[in-house]
Amino acid sequence: MTLESTALYMRQFALRLCTAESCTAGLIAATLADIPGAGELLDRAFVTYSVAAKITMLGVHAETIERYGLTSTEVAEEMARGALARSAGNIAISNTGVADANGSGADAGVQCMAWAFSVDRAPTRVEVFTERQKFLGGRNGVRKAAAEYALKRLVFYADKLDLPRQVI
Repeated sequence: MTLESTALYMRQFALRLCTAESCTAGLIAATLADIPGAGELLDRAFVTYSVAAKITMLGVHAETIERYGLTSTEVAEEMARGALARSAGNIAISNTGVADANGSGADAGVQCMAWAFSVDRAPTRVEVFTERQKFLGGRNGVRKAAAEYALKRLVFYADKLDLPRQVI
């Protein structure tokens, strides 16, 4: 699966993306923006690096962060749901994780991601899929790999929903 085929798939199913990015700091949206015609595919990108940004911009619950930690699928899910609710998109991708240990003792390369779909274009009916993945490499290599993986994986989860195809 290439990024171009992901973009074609998004056009076929009228998918408009918003992102809620922590570790990738906007790289998911920027990677999609590299594709010609991305303006019809991308609504907006939230870069929520700090805990405060996750809470105030996306509505992530402080209790979720305290209970599961920042690098958790539970936080990623709340980020994706929050982005979807605050955008004109019908799919949101979120990520939170650790690009490098940087002396923190954290598990370098671990990324928690979520894909949230507004099913039948109804904002109250949302399907969410989450994953925890580990990417190898240096800081920027991890971020780039996570961004590309997130976009390519969109098709895998969208196919599970039996979305209506658009005439293009």
